[in-house]
Amino acid sequence: MVEWIQQFNPIMQALLATLFTWGVTAAGAALVFLQREISPKLLDGMLGFAAGVMIAASFWSLLAPGIEMAEQLGHVPWLTATIGFMGGGIFMRLTDRFLPHLHPGLALEESEGIKTSWQRSTLLVLAITLHNIPEGLAVGVAFGAVAADLPSASLGGAIALAIGIGLQNFPEGAAVSLPLRREGLSRGRSFFLGQASGVVEPIAGVFGACFVLKMQHVLPYALCFAAGAMIFVVVEELIPESQRKQANIDFVTMATLAGFATMMILDVALG
Repeated sequence: MVEWIQQFNPIMQALLATLFTWGVTAAGAALVFLQREISPKLLDGMLGFAAGVMIAASFWSLLAPGIEMAEQLGHVPWLTATIGFMGGGIFMRLTDRFLPHLHPGLALEESEGIKTSWQRSTLLVLAITLHNIPEGLAVGVAFGAVAADLPSASLGGAIALAIGIGLQNFPEGAAVSLPLRREGLSRGRSFFLGQASGVVEPIAGVFGACFVLKMQHVLPYALCFAAGAMIFVVVEELIPESQRKQANIDFVTMATLAGFATMMILDVALG
């Protein structure tokens, strides 16, 4: 796989990788064609697994390389990491504050962001889209970092990040399409809206790669920014959503650890 993707330029690599992550989102959404519902315990476990993947990816694929790059470029590593990391979290907080969205399982009156008259289905899609912005950005920045030819950035590591993000996108696609089906939408409509939540990933991925290629001196900040944005999503969205049922918390916790271990193995083995 590494040899095949090396033939493309970094922007095309980022596009191909995020098209893959979007495709896995669509695969998760396609569960709606097989069944109307999924076990709440299984869905919670899948969300926990996704959280573990994102936590591991934030450190192994983003923060650690960002800190190494900062040192290699003569920056103050801890300051660069802190500015970038907190910047990513603040960006996501502002987006969460203003973008209208609704988390699965909540009543329409509990939607967040600016109040609108948008349909429930639209708000549900926007909630998952909010998750996918930092994921696509992280993959794009990772492939852009490889072009900087710094020792801490490797093509294998960028591929590992894309695979990890793809794995955790599966439950996110299902988390949109299955609730919409339960609410009475057709299977086709539910699938379409579920996969649509992943459309933003190729856009964010290409943007991230282009940005760091044009402004390589901000690359360490960009990596840490993506890490902060992803951790915000985990703490603010994925973990609370996966632990709503007290009876499932132990199962979800182990699934989260499994997700972390999976991403760690991918990054260490391929990076």
